[in-house]
Amino acid sequence: MKAFNYNINPARIVFGEGRTSEVAAEVARLQAGRALVITTEAQQADGEKLLGELGSAGVALFCGAVMHTPVEVTAAALEVQRAHECDCLIALGGGSTIGLAKALAVRTGLPQIAIPTTYAGSEVTPVLGETENGVKTTRKADTILPKVVIYDVLQTLSLPPQVSASSALNAIAHAAEALYSQEANPIITLMAEEGIEALVRHLDAILADPQDIEARTMAQYGAWLCGTCLGTVGMAIHHKLCHVLGGAFNLPHAETHAILLPYSLAYNAEAAPHAMRILSRALGVEDKPWMALYDMLRRLGLPTSLKAIGMPEDGIERAVELSLQARYWNPRALEAAPLRRLFQAALTGDAPAAF
Repeated sequence: MKAFNYNINPARIVFGEGRTSEVAAEVARLQAGRALVITTEAQQADGEKLLGELGSAGVALFCGAVMHTPVEVTAAALEVQRAHECDCLIALGGGSTIGLAKALAVRTGLPQIAIPTTYAGSEVTPVLGETENGVKTTRKADTILPKVVIYDVLQTLSLPPQVSASSALNAIAHAAEALYSQEANPIITLMAEEGIEALVRHLDAILADPQDIEARTMAQYGAWLCGTCLGTVGMAIHHKLCHVLGGAFNLPHAETHAILLPYSLAYNAEAAPHAMRILSRALGVEDKPWMALYDMLRRLGLPTSLKAIGMPEDGIERAVELSLQARYWNPRALEAAPLRRLFQAALTGDAPAAF
């Protein structure tokens, strides 16, 4: 076995059906008493309900979270936080909402409680991605990590089936890249395989019956494991490319991850054979896990090309240029020509091959 390092992120996990009811106690446990609840516009009613459940500890609501955490939205939320002298942040939602809470936390030092409603995994990572002038950048800091995460399966029951599927594939991307990360280690590898398997095993049941509590619970468990992988080891080409596409073209986050993952894996296949074997096992296939994920997109009824979610046909050169800037570590070097072929195939939805 190779030598390795393993760092544990100090987040408190509160897992179980109905445990959102404990949020006021968690605010008190953080020695706070003036919480700002953060949601998207679509989840305003849920945010108002949570604010009411907090009683005197709930003092303000901000419903403006959007994809890719644009800095101007963060500035608006910061004004609300300061006006109400909030000493705690509560994010109720998916990656957009949790990202905004993180952006506020890193600017104010305030503790966060995350109540995820999707399978994005951002709630267990000390990583923040922000967009300014069409460029998405990331940073990592201890203050970015939520102090408490409440995994309440009841918060996921209203997640539409197709959004559930794309969110789950987003989570799988975190674990897949953890398998060949520069910082990969045996503990994270176990979590990655278990997380992927839990999600894949229960996705069909969720699509058949979105109210299936057991399937939703297991998917949430898998998402937690996959998100923990993302928060513990560095990511590689896939996350770099998704950040480029999200920032440059404002593409939907989960769908971008879902569509691009088979192509990213095919790019790295020869450079990371051990990771591909583990991924194949988790997906229940003999080999070529990228093809299994490519076929899964179609089986789940998800968009199958970047063009279908809004990437312009003339955007490839811009995407290649940005991908070669501030490069992430990757088991295979990032080169312009193969990246161009990768983006072209993903743009039109052609089957991934050797790029």
